Amino acid sequence: MRGFLERQLASDGFDVISFQSPDDLPRSAEPDLLVLGDAAALERGCVPDCPVIVLGDADPDTRVRALERCDDYITRPFAYEELLARIHAVLRRSPPRRERLDLGELQIDRAARRVVACGTEVALSGKEWSLLVKLAEDPERVFTREQLLKDVWGFRTYVPTRTLESHASRVRCKLARAGLEDYVVNVWGVGYRLRDPPPV
Repeated sequence: MRGFLERQLASDGFDVISFQSPDDLPRSAEPDLLVLGDAAALERGCVPDCPVIVLGDADPDTRVRALERCDDYITRPFAYEELLARIHAVLRRSPPRRERLDLGELQIDRAARRVVACGTEVALSGKEWSLLVKLAEDPERVFTREQLLKDVWGFRTYVPTRTLESHASRVRCKLARAGLEDYVVNVWGVGYRLRDPPPV
């Protein structure tokens, strides 16, 4: 099925990356949409920060659990035309992505997967990168903890974890070493935002 979908989607104009598991995606890959043939990857929280469509079986419990963490679910067997229509529908609902985010003292280049703070390049892990990009997409917004766990880690229900806090702390420390002190702000009881930019 993976080979068939790769050929069909490519013939319909999509740039396609084929993989056995989301863990196999290159670190530089930033897909606009992910099609999964197994909902188990959602449980492991290893999907990248992008819309997800799951191709799964008809078991109601599996479908319900998957829909808590994905954007759409198609029961196998399915018609390719239906999958194509749902891909277009999900992409229409997704906001356009800016390749470069320029916040003055912080610049993010998505295409090059590069972060520069105060003129110094900052090396980030995959989830650290995704967390910083999420915050930088709307730098004046306070993102709730639940929203960040959903969008960055794929958790669609409450999960008792400290992974967000540990990743935010590491991003804050790496930016501080480059000259951006306390750039990732913990808004107590709510979530995280970026520090207000300095006045011009």
